[in-house]
Amino acid sequence: MKKTGQRLPHARVDTTRAVDFQFDGRRYRGFHGDTLASALLANGVGVVGRSFKLHRPRGVFGAAREETNALIQLESGGYTEPNARATLVPLYQGLEARGQNAWPSVRFDLFGLIGLCKRLLPASFYYKTFMWPSWHSWEWLVRRVAGLGKAPAISDPHTYIKQNVHADIVVVGAGRSGLQAALTAAADPDCRVLLIDEQEEPGGTLLASPAGEDRQWLAEAMSSIAALDNVTLLSRTTVNGYYDSNVLAALERVTHHLGPVTSEQPRERFWRIFAGRVVLATGAIERPLVFPHNDRPGIMLASAVREYTHRYGLTLGERVVFYSNNDSAWRTALELAEAGVPVAAIVDIRASVEPALQQRAQDAGIIQRLGTAVTHTRGRHGVRTLVLHSLAANGQSLEASAGTLDCDLLAMSGGWTPTIHLYSQAGGQLDFREDDACFVPARVHQAVTVVGRANGDFREPLNVLPQWLTPGVSPEHQWIDFQYDVTASDIQLAARENFVSVEHVKRYTTNGMSVDQGKTSNVNGLGVLAKATGRPIADVGTTRFRPPYHPTTLGAYAGVALGELYQPYQLLPAHEAHLAAGAAFEDYGAWKRPACYPRSGEDEAAAMAREATAVRKGVGLLDYSPLGKLEVHGPDAREFLNRVYLNNVQTLKVGAARYGLMLNEAGIVIDDGIMVCLAEQHFLLHTTSGGATTIHQHLEEWLQCEWPELQVIVSNATTQWATLMLSGPQARAVLQTLPSDIDLAREAFGHMQYREGTLDDVPCRILRASFTGEVSFEISVPARHGLDLWHRLMAAGEAFDIIPFGIESLMLLRTEKGYLHVGSDTDGNTMPQDLGWAGAVEKKSADFIGRRTLSQDVGKATDRFQFTGIELLEPKEHIVSGAHVLTADGTSTAGYVTSAVFSPNLGRTVALGIVAGAREREGDQVTIFYGGKTRPARLVKPCAYDPAGEALNG
Repeated sequence: MKKTGQRLPHARVDTTRAVDFQFDGRRYRGFHGDTLASALLANGVGVVGRSFKLHRPRGVFGAAREETNALIQLESGGYTEPNARATLVPLYQGLEARGQNAWPSVRFDLFGLIGLCKRLLPASFYYKTFMWPSWHSWEWLVRRVAGLGKAPAISDPHTYIKQNVHADIVVVGAGRSGLQAALTAAADPDCRVLLIDEQEEPGGTLLASPAGEDRQWLAEAMSSIAALDNVTLLSRTTVNGYYDSNVLAALERVTHHLGPVTSEQPRERFWRIFAGRVVLATGAIERPLVFPHNDRPGIMLASAVREYTHRYGLTLGERVVFYSNNDSAWRTALELAEAGVPVAAIVDIRASVEPALQQRAQDAGIIQRLGTAVTHTRGRHGVRTLVLHSLAANGQSLEASAGTLDCDLLAMSGGWTPTIHLYSQAGGQLDFREDDACFVPARVHQAVTVVGRANGDFREPLNVLPQWLTPGVSPEHQWIDFQYDVTASDIQLAARENFVSVEHVKRYTTNGMSVDQGKTSNVNGLGVLAKATGRPIADVGTTRFRPPYHPTTLGAYAGVALGELYQPYQLLPAHEAHLAAGAAFEDYGAWKRPACYPRSGEDEAAAMAREATAVRKGVGLLDYSPLGKLEVHGPDAREFLNRVYLNNVQTLKVGAARYGLMLNEAGIVIDDGIMVCLAEQHFLLHTTSGGATTIHQHLEEWLQCEWPELQVIVSNATTQWATLMLSGPQARAVLQTLPSDIDLAREAFGHMQYREGTLDDVPCRILRASFTGEVSFEISVPARHGLDLWHRLMAAGEAFDIIPFGIESLMLLRTEKGYLHVGSDTDGNTMPQDLGWAGAVEKKSADFIGRRTLSQDVGKATDRFQFTGIELLEPKEHIVSGAHVLTADGTSTAGYVTSAVFSPNLGRTVALGIVAGAREREGDQVTIFYGGKTRPARLVKPCAYDPAGEALNG
């Protein structure tokens, strides 16, 4: 590659502002307005990367989004960005980049020896090899050799934000067609126009035009745009997704051009755009030609050579050859020759070309080789020689040798592909236009218009002669996807192995799966597949275009939702009191909750044992606020809940509470809890703490989608109330010390009853329910009073030696009592009959969610995993949740331990589990396997503490 010193006149770079940068540890200099790619080319750097599989040398191939070769590792540390396209990286002072996927460097890569084994590495070779030794013997080597850049190993120091915007007209692309569309739409002063362009400055291909009318028109158009108040321009912004209802997703690179500097501005802004109508002016991408060794450094797209010449002022070669099958490359060659680029020859596979173009080329002294194909290229770190053969009249075979041509730059053009990715994401259908050998927009249901080259309007005829691969020579070295080393022979192999669907071929060969997502390889791959399967290319179709159009950072999707903001913690109303009490906090869903309150010298197990003992013998206070609280109102509330719950809700009286199970359509238990009848048309549902949101959504789905005729409103009141549980033999005595208009006497307020009133002049709801097996009062007050109520109850309980206790202590207590915990003691197959609720199912005559499944054979099987207690024959032995319950012969699993604790109140291990046929096997001895050891145990009833229930009714 020629090193360019003086830039050509009229380039759009500021040669008075030098910019120093590094690549692979060497220092270079470019100018303000350069990209990293243009600066590397200006400094004569020909090899900038290596291919993914074979580690072949790769040079700059394109000039913008179509680049597939120049993938680099940008910067280092937390600022590093892998697989950055050098063509899209604006040059800034101090930029540091390096080649990737190579050792020791991209110019001299020892892994390039893999190319000698190319025949052993065809498409999907990994599915056909590594059978012996096993895959794990090869994995380390494959992972070391394969891959591209390296993800950052430390946190990203950048900030990202999201923003929404509404516009009447959104124009995507600020080239000639996009600017015209924006100016036309903005003629209506009431029309809000949003103009989006991905480049550093608007203009599209006009930026690659020589000085003259095009640049003058661009300057006038931009001046008009700037004067319009109803037009907003977003530059450095790529629209990555087009969704239903004309919703677009775009990524703005706010400070990329500044480099890794500390800035108050975010690095990127993620736009959610709501458009009345969308105009796509996304242009077209030039395709390469497919011929042997077309992947050498120094072989570029003709449009890229044009852009580097006019926009960046570079003369990339001393002897430039153009290779084409269409007229646009001839116009580019002639244009560059006029600019002083040494164009030596034009090679064209067509037997005839527009006479006017031929005459102009002859006048410019350019050699013309018509009806000729390039059949080989030579050169180590760059192209040096082209081997030519003449083509037969039909273009389907080679004839005699046509000699060689020396060159140091080959500019090729295989036609143009409209950029219809966003159009396809919008649901648009495509047609294949034979005249221009490209897919063009056809039909779409959304409010979108495609204009300019994106719509197949190339302004001047292309006169394309499609040639998807060079005939008469081996397809093994005719590259289609330069980054992933996919050749024409790989596509043909896929077809021979009956992968004829374009989606299958894409995945089998990996064609179009690199960073550029096939922007230059897809259509050529389709052409080869069509030829291999004997079908028209229109019948082959295209792969599905999916967002994002351009790689998007995860930080942009997250926005400000990073760190603690990723999933904000929910703090209990009495959080400050728990901190003061020395609580050991753990995450339970989104809630920060005390697991226990260790005292000095205590570990968690000791604290749990102390707290559980105190609750059994005295009284404890638990912050139960995360308990799910859903309120159900309406004339049909009772009927609705009777359909939702397995229990009979019709008989539930006002002021009474009932434990219930909730099922899904498959009859699987999804939640349990207590329902309370507050009034005839008003119910309170308690759900598991982690299930409040999920169950709320579950109820809404049934109301809105299945039973919209029911007059019911469901609201989630979980965070509106602070709930504190007083539990233990002294719970009533503590509560009675506070003034209240509620009669708390045992005879007036029994178990599973509910009262409303005031407690110490604060409105409250009190439920007599127990998850500990002791007398318990669940006291709910408005959340703002939660902290104060905690302090009052703790003060009132001092005379009774009250202690705070945490969630893990509660789990110990409920395991002693044998209470079910949905999610711990159930799995995705647990049905009510597995929990001993078969009688309730039979007694209820009304229909409910899941009933039909319960009546089928799957629910009647006797070997289902059923809820049971497990008693170790060696009481001091220790087991954990997840331990296996073995079959009688000890060869397979017959169930699992789901909850296991050491009970300080019983002096032994207490466990619950789900075991096959446990209901009929009570008293049977089983074997528990855990930690490499087996332990004898017995299946028993779940309740190990106070089976008569005397304590909770006290």
